[in-house]
Amino acid sequence: MTSRVIASTLAGSLLALSACASTPAPTTNAFTGETTPKRAPLKGPAYKVDDRSMCDWKGRKDREASEIAGPGSLKPNVRRVFLLVGMGESQKKILVCREIDTNFDGVKDVVRRYNDKGESLHEESDSNYDGRIDTWITFSRGKLAEVQLDNDRDGKPDEWKSYSDGRLSRIKRDQNRDGKPDVWEVYREGKLERMGVDLDADERVDRWDHDTEARRRAEEAEQKKEEEAKKREAEKREAEKGDADKDGDEGGAEPKGSAAPAEKKGDKANDKANKSEKKKP
Repeated sequence: MTSRVIASTLAGSLLALSACASTPAPTTNAFTGETTPKRAPLKGPAYKVDDRSMCDWKGRKDREASEIAGPGSLKPNVRRVFLLVGMGESQKKILVCREIDTNFDGVKDVVRRYNDKGESLHEESDSNYDGRIDTWITFSRGKLAEVQLDNDRDGKPDEWKSYSDGRLSRIKRDQNRDGKPDVWEVYREGKLERMGVDLDADERVDRWDHDTEARRRAEEAEQKKEEEAKKREAEKREAEKGDADKDGDEGGAEPKGSAAPAEKKGDKANDKANKSEKKKP
């Protein structure tokens, strides 16, 4: 009886150990601090870990990759891929791709690509570590332009964020999961100004909900700008008018040494004629 109990206990312990071994330990995002289940990395030939690299560099002679350990990581988790331009001493390295393993599970989950000027072009990431890309970021001239998010984990974006000069300007959301936006949010100076809702799924706004306070402030700011512009224009016209009047006064004055008016010259001629007639016998 005792041996059966011991055997049963040992069997239970072995099952528990095997269960613990098969369940990856949780991991923490190095940037957000979020704790998520750790993924088991894939193994390729000779049991080498496949880190699911998303940069194009393997087997290419015009590419060179380097790896470093980022903050909080004991092993290299950041890979940079360079384009090799030129030969010999004049050869240059241009960063074209960078990928990061943000939760230290051996799998790259963020990749960003660059143009030949070093400006960011696109970025993709697996933010919830389920093995599928769920965030797509687009840059314009190195500045953030658009962010697409997959919130329901179906592999397709259902939220689109637009940016102007790096600031949030508009959001579109697909809340009924039909692949088309049905909610629109408009932002001014980073704050929500109004929200539109499509009630009949025709991709058109049926109702706009406004933030009246934000709208009032925006209208007051616009009115103030218009008044200041009108004031500057009036001051400019007044200054131009004053300059014109000044020029006119200076032009009307009779300069020294100028010829006498024609009428005065005629009077002098008549006086001379009268004097000559008086002198005749």
